[in-house]
Amino acid sequence: MDPERARELLAAERERLEDLLAVSAEGELSDLSDDDTGEHLGDAELEAGLAERYQGELEALERAEERLAAGTYGLSILSGTPIPDARLEIFPTAELTVEEQGAAEGR
Repeated sequence: MDPERARELLAAERERLEDLLAVSAEGELSDLSDDDTGEHLGDAELEAGLAERYQGELEALERAEERLAAGTYGLSILSGTPIPDARLEIFPTAELTVEEQGAAEGR
């Protein structure tokens, strides 16, 4: 993937995550959730869970930015195999190929 395109994707992802984390700090994440987990968890638990998820995604983004700076963005961290651009367009923080991700998740 072209490094400039990678920077664009990662910048857009950073903006999305920072917006979500800002909403989290205001205690309004449960309003953004499109599932019914709020019916099963208290609002505070839902807020904490969503904030934790987005914080983890931000950490993955930071690792992707480090790989971009090191010249290894777009390569699997496991095998060094190139990750297809189509996958990176959808999931810019991808660290593994689809096959490797499936194996890691036991599929």
